[in-house]
Amino acid sequence: MADKPLLQVRKAGIQFGGLKAVSEVNMEINQGELIGLIGPNGAGKTTCFNLLTGVYVPTEGDILFNGERLNGLPPYKVTRKGIARTFQNIRLFSELSVLDNVKVAYHSLAKHSILSSVFRLPSHFSGEKEMEEKSIEFLKIFQLDKLKDEKAKNLPYGQQRRLEIARALAAGPKLLLLDEPAAGMNPQETHELMELIAFIRNQFDLTILLIEHDMKLVMGICERIYVLDHGQLIAEGTPEVIRNHPKVIEAYLGEEVAGDA
Repeated sequence: MADKPLLQVRKAGIQFGGLKAVSEVNMEINQGELIGLIGPNGAGKTTCFNLLTGVYVPTEGDILFNGERLNGLPPYKVTRKGIARTFQNIRLFSELSVLDNVKVAYHSLAKHSILSSVFRLPSHFSGEKEMEEKSIEFLKIFQLDKLKDEKAKNLPYGQQRRLEIARALAAGPKLLLLDEPAAGMNPQETHELMELIAFIRNQFDLTILLIEHDMKLVMGICERIYVLDHGQLIAEGTPEVIRNHPKVIEAYLGEEVAGDA
């Protein structure tokens, strides 16, 4: 594991008008870790993701990735640095095919130039072929290759979630942010997703930060967990520490925090 954390968040926060949505958040995530970010509804979890990915610019503190300051970078530049994400509400290109949804992610990394595409040069066709082959390989991992020609909107909900993760991976990230990946899934789908997340972390040498309300998933898969409440971190530690942390129990007001939720 690297000496320097892959991601460092130093007293980061954002204020909208007079409201502090997130304040003085400190996080460190090392290469290869699988980390959870949990908290009650409205705690500021997705706001944190928006800060990490350039959707929002911090009004306080710093965000560093691989030692580089990300503050103020637009989302597409953050993606090129090596951070990709999924969303709480699925954001696929619903009218495009399953295959084309994954190919879209490759276009930002394409090696052939715009001119080669305009003039239909050999490099354009070889580049397109390479993108298609790589996209199909991702679809195989997620067991979606046989549905490659289907429109994304026609997939069942659980498969749409898988497709969104496949598309994020196609961008070649070092850090993958998953925003409630198990939302809307049944217990069997959630179990399969948990196994899939562990697999892709190892297969692609990824670092993963996930927001999730399913405590069984979080406690079963995450090595460390950060807990937000009212925009501030109230706890950090292993699943065992978090499960028994007084402030976490209080924040959830009796909700199940143990792994049997």
